[in-house]
Amino acid sequence: MTVKHDRTSGFYNQSLETMSVSQRAEYLDAALRKIVAHAYENAPAIRSKFDQNGVRPQDIKSVRDLERLPITHKHELAALQEKDPPFGGFLGLPRNRLKRICMSPGPIYEPEPIENNNDRWTQAFFAAGFRKGDVGQITFSYHLVPPAFWFEDALHALGCIAIPGGVGNTELQARMMHDLKVTGYVGTPSFLATIAQKARELGYDPRKDLDLEVGFVSGEMLPESLRSELEDTFGMVVRQGYGTADVGCLAYECYHKDGMHIPYNCIVEIVDPDTGKQLGPGETGAVVATVFDKVYPMIRFGTGDLSYITDEPCACGRTNPRIVKILGRLDQVTKVKGMFIHPGNADDVAARFEEIERYQVVVDRRGHVDEMTFVVELKPGVEPSDALRQRIEAAIPQAMRVRGKVRFVSPGTLPEDLKKIDDRRTWE
Repeated sequence: MTVKHDRTSGFYNQSLETMSVSQRAEYLDAALRKIVAHAYENAPAIRSKFDQNGVRPQDIKSVRDLERLPITHKHELAALQEKDPPFGGFLGLPRNRLKRICMSPGPIYEPEPIENNNDRWTQAFFAAGFRKGDVGQITFSYHLVPPAFWFEDALHALGCIAIPGGVGNTELQARMMHDLKVTGYVGTPSFLATIAQKARELGYDPRKDLDLEVGFVSGEMLPESLRSELEDTFGMVVRQGYGTADVGCLAYECYHKDGMHIPYNCIVEIVDPDTGKQLGPGETGAVVATVFDKVYPMIRFGTGDLSYITDEPCACGRTNPRIVKILGRLDQVTKVKGMFIHPGNADDVAARFEEIERYQVVVDRRGHVDEMTFVVELKPGVEPSDALRQRIEAAIPQAMRVRGKVRFVSPGTLPEDLKKIDDRRTWE
């Protein structure tokens, strides 16, 4: 007889997840002092930022002191790495201590150490409801980018079995889910909806014929309407996490889905986008992270997202402050189907075709699925054709890691002050 797990309560590390305000401040300040000293000594880019701002490592004694340092924005990393390859001067350990080097769109290279004590995603998976013995199917890409590897490590740390499903292959994913009695899903919420549709086409009743009990989703927005649809379709619990490929997990939901808890072993600031000054609970600002990872010690990393924090108690018993929700982006970098796309990626596509005069990437959403359209004005004398459209569409995933459609428009259609990326999605 199958044993049902309690997926609604408990802690991954109770003593650290339930610290008092004073205990947490002491814990984080001590960890911050250690990573600052390590980063200054070993990562030239960090040392340069300190020196340029007249700050010494011993000046950073507490989280409040971080205001003295500039923010390194996500959209800067590609340029910094191009200037000082391959890691922009942020590598904090010798290369012979690396296990893996991944690459995210930009391109941005992310190093991972052989010995990794980062358990932030493990905290997230436990809070979502994963328990020892679960079989988790990971549908994030194992190609170049790091999240699938992180999530597999988190499953293993909890005593779960991981299935490396990867992206696509929807029919095979549904069959594996049935045949292997998968209890946990890891991927984007929209792809889980796609699997549900494919399962029905194969003759499965997702609620009766599949064994899903828990899902951890990330990589895109999770509207409550989609969460409810998924939970009702599969009879499961769906919870989400938030992070980036550069710094990993920054927040996660518990069973009560009252905002996303900040892991106990990182610092998340909400700051004024113009001044970098820290804001209080309930005030909207930019999400800035400091992580304690010696291999890639990001200190004051600006994710480019807007949010706000609450420190009100949560029914789960965790005392970590919570990011209430992600409100949008500060810049034109956005996420499509779980992958960040940059204005520079659009430039890379256009640069391959001398026929293109002007262009814009439009991101929209049909149902619960992201759609990306490359809108193109051609040069005078160039006529649109199916052949040209197909050539551009083939180049899009090579530069942007996401597939998109091409739409030709008449010269003068695109506005003079256009955004390279026009995100028209709404979330309900």
